[in-house]
Amino acid sequence: MFFLKRDYSNKNFIIKGLITAVLLSAFIYLSYFDVQYRVLNTVLAILGLYLLLVIPTRALFITGFSLGILWCYWISTSLQYYELSYLTPVLLIGIGLGYGFIFRLFALYDRITFRILAIFAFTYFAPFGFNWVKLELMFIDSYIDITKQAFALVLLALYIIIKLKRLKIVFIIPLLFAYTNQTGIYIDNPNLKIQMPQLNVNQNLKWKADYRDILIKKNLDLINQAINEKKDLIILPETSIPVILNKNEDLLTFLKDKSKDIDIIVGSLYLENEQMFNTTYHFSNQEFKIAKKVVLVPFGEEIPLPKFFVKLINDIFFDGAEDYAKATQASDFEVKGIKFRNAICYEATTDKIFENLNGVKYMIATSNNAWFTPSIEPTLQKLLLRYYAKKYDVTIFHVINGSPNYIVRP
Repeated sequence: MFFLKRDYSNKNFIIKGLITAVLLSAFIYLSYFDVQYRVLNTVLAILGLYLLLVIPTRALFITGFSLGILWCYWISTSLQYYELSYLTPVLLIGIGLGYGFIFRLFALYDRITFRILAIFAFTYFAPFGFNWVKLELMFIDSYIDITKQAFALVLLALYIIIKLKRLKIVFIIPLLFAYTNQTGIYIDNPNLKIQMPQLNVNQNLKWKADYRDILIKKNLDLINQAINEKKDLIILPETSIPVILNKNEDLLTFLKDKSKDIDIIVGSLYLENEQMFNTTYHFSNQEFKIAKKVVLVPFGEEIPLPKFFVKLINDIFFDGAEDYAKATQASDFEVKGIKFRNAICYEATTDKIFENLNGVKYMIATSNNAWFTPSIEPTLQKLLLRYYAKKYDVTIFHVINGSPNYIVRP
């Protein structure tokens, strides 16, 4: 214990580790405060990676610990809705320790080449299936491309700067190949009149029985308003109707009847074979189809641990509630001949939901960010959606409860 204390409390290591973490996290907070300068983001990201390569081995733990909290602290805001706020310090320390140990592994073999390879390998790694700590995302608002190839080229450029005694100037060559200057926005809209109403329902109220009818009426009023405005499609957020919708015949009948005049996309729950699904419903021409969530939120909708620990955690913290069930593949909806890939919140920021697009150019993503506001979570989510929209050349219509709606284009 004395050895650990002596190693990790050294001020130099702490300062170097903290500065590195701040530089690697700066783009999120700059975006949060709407400070967007591509030159600044480029310089800060490259400088952060440079420090990640050269700081002492012992400082890497401090970097990982601090970065984990700077990127993921918002997860703890949801604990209040489970009456688990007292676990906030434990959760934050756990997140910090997890990423601290991961970053410490970057120098398991203390050579610059190993550290570069380890950092690059980390871009393919998602602890417990959680993939929001994505280092190449730092370049989303920069002059460097967001591809893994570009990230590798930046690391190569930094290796040249660090290792070459002469001709360091050649570092510019890999940076030129990593360079991008896509400033124009290609507007690719489907030929549809789409209504994306903004909802801001507090999470404390969302599942209260005495508020349910008020919330359902609000959804139905928004649908009627969209019909009066002659819209083709209305999109409502994740679990916008907080019931098991396929077990509510009156509401199903009403929505099917309304779908004579407008296509309706709405989030709700679906019960099948005693399994609960987080689901998107599509009502059209007096019929409905469902799209079950494919990728569940780690530790939010499923516990990514062996069954024994899953049951233990659910019994202790969630009153014995079962994990949500999930589908095996993504679903598409067709609205007036135009196909949309469905995505519910977290899964819109995963590669799996983009599999087998087969020419689908549009995605409807729905979220409930009331769990995490106020925090940087909506900002980080938007940055990730921009990353995936560009990666897969898909336009994403994102409708959210608790933070502003938006459209993300490649």
